[in-house]
Amino acid sequence: MKHLSIICVGLLLIAVSESSCVKNGSNQNVDYTKFVNPFIGTDFTGNTYPGAQVPFGMVQLSPDNGLPGWDRIAGYFYPDSTIAGFSHTHLSGTGAGDFYDISFMPVTLPYSEAEPPLGIHSKFSHENEKAYAGYYQVFLDDYNINVELTATERCGIQRYTFPKAESAIFLNLSKAMNWDRTQDSYIEIVDSVTLKGYRFSDGWARNQKVFFYTKFSKPFESLVLDTTLIMEDGEPSGTGYIAKVYYNTDDNEQILVRTAISGVSMEGAERNFVAEAVYDDFDSYLSKAKNLWNEALGKVEVVSNDTDEKTIFYTALYHSMLAPTIYGDVNGDYYGPDGNVHKADGWTNYSTFSLWDTYRAAHPLFTILQPRRVNDMVKSLVAFSRQNGRLPVWNMYGSETDMMIGYHSVPVIVDAYLKGIGNFDSETALEECVKTANLDDYRQIGLYKRMGYIPYDVVDKYNTENWSLSKTLEYAFDDYCIAEMADRMGKKELAEEFYQRAMNYRNVFNEASSFMQPKDSRGKFIPDFKPEEYTPHITESNGWQYLWSVQHDINGLVELMGGKKRFEEKLDSMFTLTPKENEELPIFSTGMIGQYAHGNEPSHHVAYLYNYTDSPWKTQKYVAEIMHELYKNNPSGLCGNEDCGQMSAWYVLSAMGFYPVNPVSGVYETGTPMFPQMKLRIADNKEFTIVAKNAGRSNCFVKSVKLNGKVLDSAFIRHDDIMKGGVLEFEMTDTVE
Repeated sequence: MKHLSIICVGLLLIAVSESSCVKNGSNQNVDYTKFVNPFIGTDFTGNTYPGAQVPFGMVQLSPDNGLPGWDRIAGYFYPDSTIAGFSHTHLSGTGAGDFYDISFMPVTLPYSEAEPPLGIHSKFSHENEKAYAGYYQVFLDDYNINVELTATERCGIQRYTFPKAESAIFLNLSKAMNWDRTQDSYIEIVDSVTLKGYRFSDGWARNQKVFFYTKFSKPFESLVLDTTLIMEDGEPSGTGYIAKVYYNTDDNEQILVRTAISGVSMEGAERNFVAEAVYDDFDSYLSKAKNLWNEALGKVEVVSNDTDEKTIFYTALYHSMLAPTIYGDVNGDYYGPDGNVHKADGWTNYSTFSLWDTYRAAHPLFTILQPRRVNDMVKSLVAFSRQNGRLPVWNMYGSETDMMIGYHSVPVIVDAYLKGIGNFDSETALEECVKTANLDDYRQIGLYKRMGYIPYDVVDKYNTENWSLSKTLEYAFDDYCIAEMADRMGKKELAEEFYQRAMNYRNVFNEASSFMQPKDSRGKFIPDFKPEEYTPHITESNGWQYLWSVQHDINGLVELMGGKKRFEEKLDSMFTLTPKENEELPIFSTGMIGQYAHGNEPSHHVAYLYNYTDSPWKTQKYVAEIMHELYKNNPSGLCGNEDCGQMSAWYVLSAMGFYPVNPVSGVYETGTPMFPQMKLRIADNKEFTIVAKNAGRSNCFVKSVKLNGKVLDSAFIRHDDIMKGGVLEFEMTDTVE
């Protein structure tokens, strides 16, 4: 390494502390943050992180174990025993690893260093670690340093408590882990307590730019800047910077490190810092973070004497609000997919949309609890489309990852429009939806339009994966959404075109097998189809799991299968056809009940389909089983990837007693409520109360349902019913009636 500079500065520090700058913005008397266990999902397949964040915050300040691997996609895996840094960006429960930007590590000398990729690290114990919403703490055993983390929307706040020692704080911008690798970086010494710079990286998010502005609460006693040359394909591509800040610390001396980030510029990061992190007072930032979480979590009040169940619920609600994330500076500037800086004028730009997952439950949940954010999210999707040429599929930090399939920005936009949310430009929004759905050269949409399905045997330069059956079904649902929006706007011809396209799901239904099956370009179904097998034609699922992906026309699917009785028998088979003993299942097939896989999203609505049969009690039976058996208050308490809130949003809505089988219908299928009483605090100071008399694990069956005192004669309620306020009353029993 080359030492660029060493500076020595005085010990004089002028610190400004004004805790009164952060006011208590919550009117709630209950501290809901104590019911949040951020360690849920950090083991098994959840891929969550335990660090500090505010609702939908741009900063996710969390520990990194320092080792790569699928289990460590969120940077942290509960069974590990090392920590190699605290970085400011993380992904919650995704199947691909990226971020880990702007990583700090406090040490005492001499420090522990292993071969890459682990590098400088410390051992730690879970006995000396804790977390709740907005806060994380861990004791670094190798150095006797206590680390505490909290956050604002765009800033990470770290408090290190040191022993009496020669100490240091490292800022490492040259790290690479999982899919993420530094392309270039820079650190500039501003003054005796301030650094600024950037890290440019490539990975899942392409050409990602993160700028930072950092202040230390104590002047550097000395500082060393080290650099390494970053090589790509045998050629230098940039510089990797590491700053080493040295101190002689007294016993229990605390040093605060405040870091603002920006996707736009170092100046933008400094503006964010001035707006959100100008004071040296960790506790005031923590108080504000807790207030923000209490305001968000307090939108749902749960009555229960079971602390574990309350913790599972509020952690799920917490997880549902970690993404999408704010992606823009305090002045509205943000970096777009076209490589230009844009301004969100009067609204907040969002990124990190895991749409193949979250359109199903997370975004419908936001329409109930976060309608103002929904408006801005729609504006973000539409702006991205205008800058990128199409709506995002899975975007983050001004980049399209093209992960998964469909054009599922569409249901998010349409759901908001049909529910009358926000003031976004509906004409422009529909225009972008239609444009995206007609990109013939993108992922075989042209084939889908011409043939009414995507043949599995056609490969072209635009086809980077097969997934032909799944694409057909996902496109058909999105087309239905476009038709619904066009119809509501009075564009009848356009609506009819997309209603016809929405029926394309019928083209891949094989009456002989009673399954959706891949079809070739001659119109022949694939031979020797085995629905329990996982094939390249179906996205992360098998034929059983994708059979039901017709959320927009369940009645039509019932008809195709031969009526209610046959439909129910097919559902029964799915939930009882257990995989063979010792059968090796793919990593995404977890949370199995027969062929039902709750660990992956295509199954999420299926338990509710018994409401379309004469046995809705089976919906109640299986939904109760899933809630009680597949969600636990421990690190392995999620049965599959969290997927930016979808896994948790399923639980939140199901615990309320309803779920959106068709996410744009404005209708929620009733299931089985989890708690004796829940109170939703919704827009315009209204309340919607859910009462479940005699609710409990054994009393999972619904005897009757009343809405505002009137008995419901169907197994659904409408979004408008909820948003008007009122009382939904379930009478529960332990027997099927």
